[in-house]
Amino acid sequence: MNSGSLSPFEMLARYERLSLAHASGTQERFEAPGLWRGIGYRSGTHLFVSGIEEINELLAVPALTPVPGTKPWLLGVANVRGNLMPVIDLARFLFSEHTYHSERTRLLVVRQGGGSVALMVDEVFGQRTVDVEQRREAEPEDDPRLTRFVDDCVNVDGQRLAMFSMGKLVRAPDFRQAAA
Repeated sequence: MNSGSLSPFEMLARYERLSLAHASGTQERFEAPGLWRGIGYRSGTHLFVSGIEEINELLAVPALTPVPGTKPWLLGVANVRGNLMPVIDLARFLFSEHTYHSERTRLLVVRQGGGSVALMVDEVFGQRTVDVEQRREAEPEDDPRLTRFVDDCVNVDGQRLAMFSMGKLVRAPDFRQAAA
């Protein structure tokens, strides 16, 4: 595979796979059936994990241009390699809480019909792997603000992570309607 055709995120994922393949005993665990891989992140006080296939890219927060007449959770648009992309404050959309920008703040780029959207989160923890036993012990989400996007919460490395569906988010009518 030509590394010049890979995005930075794809290149990092490839390096991670190669690195894990060389670690003792991890190749079998990494490729074992029943493992689910996701990206862990924090929005406000909530910890989430979304399927690695649902997140196309991770970005530092670029300059944003506000869009008048939109909901407060639509922060504006960003120019990402010549493409305009709406930027959503995920905490503000879900909880009416503002995400405070820091050096850890990141954008999760998610594809939706007709383009991509960037979700601002407080920080990204990186890849998380959920095994069959963790899925079996999963608990249902009890926060009514999240139940339409989260079915299960799993315990990974001592953290309770809500398994957040980006697909359900981008199909939600209120998410798709950003006009005020």
